[in-house]
Amino acid sequence: MTDMTLHFAPNTCARVPMTALEEIGLPFKTELVAFMRGDHRSPGYIALNPKGKVPTLCVDGRVLTENVAILSWLATAFPDAQLLPRHFDLFDHAGVVSDLAFCASLLHPIVTRLRIPQYFCDIEDAIPRVFAMAEQAMRPNFALIDQRLSVNKWWYGDRWSIMDAYINWVWFRVAGTAFDISPYCHFARHDNAAGRRPAVQRALRRDAEAAKWLAERGLEVKFSAGAAVRVAAV
Repeated sequence: MTDMTLHFAPNTCARVPMTALEEIGLPFKTELVAFMRGDHRSPGYIALNPKGKVPTLCVDGRVLTENVAILSWLATAFPDAQLLPRHFDLFDHAGVVSDLAFCASLLHPIVTRLRIPQYFCDIEDAIPRVFAMAEQAMRPNFALIDQRLSVNKWWYGDRWSIMDAYINWVWFRVAGTAFDISPYCHFARHDNAAGRRPAVQRALRRDAEAAKWLAERGLEVKFSAGAAVRVAAV
């Protein structure tokens, strides 16, 4: 039996590999990283992930970081879960990796600017401009996703994949800001459908329990109007 532990924080992109692990259906453990307690900078955690970020996946004593790598490995190591399309042609396989990178390297940085624009500028009057520029950058990407979902039930057609969990996390994070999501009806339909998957529901419960635990101890991440708490993931 593979021993797997996911180090995560609630509401972060660690929700995506958590969903993947729930889809796989094998036992796994979780370790909550409390940023406000400084867990991400503790010697023990830095020994696992020197970047001080989540997610971190430990597998039989070995460590993987970064969602593109974690999700690619999980999909390959547990093919029966059908987390991603299987392509024996290397070019087609690279296209799947490109989709994951689209979420990790393009969408996620824009999400961060929408969620905590004050992290990117210490001049309070300029913070709305940071948000406005992030909104402008995100709209063509939301339009692209919405158009694709207008002809596909899921990202790859009729079959759910972990890409759907990834874009659903993006939707969740953006929907919690002043960004107007009303023009994207197909993306909204996708959100409703994704939320009905049992594995997604289990991952959301884990997330909610962790968020509650942090809140009860005053350890939830909070952002003031003028300055951001510097955390490793949003």
